[in-house]
Amino acid sequence: MKNQKRLEKIADTVTRSESRNSALARLNGFWEVFEKDDNVLIFISADPDALASALAVKRLLRYRVQNVTIGYPNEIRRLNNLEMVKRLRIPIERLHTLKLGDYNRKVLLDSQPPHQPCFEKVAFDVVIDHHPVTEQWDARFIDIRPNYGAVSSIMVEYLRAAGIKPSVALATALFYGIKVDTHNFEKNALPADGTSFRYLFNIANLNLVRKLELTDLRRSELKYFKTALADLKVSKGKAFVHIGRVWSPDILVIIADFLNHVDQFSWVIVSGIHGERLVVIFRCDGYRKNAGNMAQKTFGKFGVAGGHKEAARAEVQLKNLELSDSQDFTTNSLIRLATRHEK
Repeated sequence: MKNQKRLEKIADTVTRSESRNSALARLNGFWEVFEKDDNVLIFISADPDALASALAVKRLLRYRVQNVTIGYPNEIRRLNNLEMVKRLRIPIERLHTLKLGDYNRKVLLDSQPPHQPCFEKVAFDVVIDHHPVTEQWDARFIDIRPNYGAVSSIMVEYLRAAGIKPSVALATALFYGIKVDTHNFEKNALPADGTSFRYLFNIANLNLVRKLELTDLRRSELKYFKTALADLKVSKGKAFVHIGRVWSPDILVIIADFLNHVDQFSWVIVSGIHGERLVVIFRCDGYRKNAGNMAQKTFGKFGVAGGHKEAARAEVQLKNLELSDSQDFTTNSLIRLATRHEK
């Protein structure tokens, strides 16, 4: 509890402190952690905001340490993220291929130690994040700002305090990171996010950003759209479709977002089976509707379910649905489950 209050105080202080002098003070506090002969390992769960932030830290530590390596534990599956790594030539390595003992300084970005089992046992020197504060951990330097929309925004403040103008590649990564994590500023964000975004606007390659945004579908995944259009059923403004087995749940999100553009669909509910789980994606406009509540009402007793007003998700073990075979589940099955609470 004492640690929690300490972290909350830190988070509150840095969130409310927005002057250039305070940014410079935070930057100097960050730099004080490192020495010239340090080997630094940056830990991230690879997504656009984390990747961009890692690039920024790598730039901030150039000429100040011996070496900086970016490591990540998760397999990168989203095509946008793979394209970002490829086109911006981001040097990242899987954590399991690295020897942690080779690095005497460890940095965690866009996350906190309790967020991943592989982070929990690591003694971090630096933690910079924008998620709600957790407890049972410590670090020499902590900068947590739960009200910020993206860590990339924080990194822009660090770079500007250091007098470093980001390269086109770094600016593009940070610009994209802010866009993704704020959902184009449709999610909660601070004026500070807008300030960083505007600063990057004239430096980033906006055409490349657009390409990254649009690159989310593999040619092999077009078959799922064929299934979706063939099996789509609509009842009272609700669109339902079960895709069957998918190699990644991400395709369900893409299809749900696609169908959500269709006129007269007030709800879109798309399901598929990944491994031994049924994954269900909910979409609506959030006006007098609540996708998170609907997901909880329909699938909460079977597994994990919830989300926001306009977007939600449920994941259920097939055995919890008492299915003898995954092929027993159809679009009609989805309709029955998703509408039974209305009766």
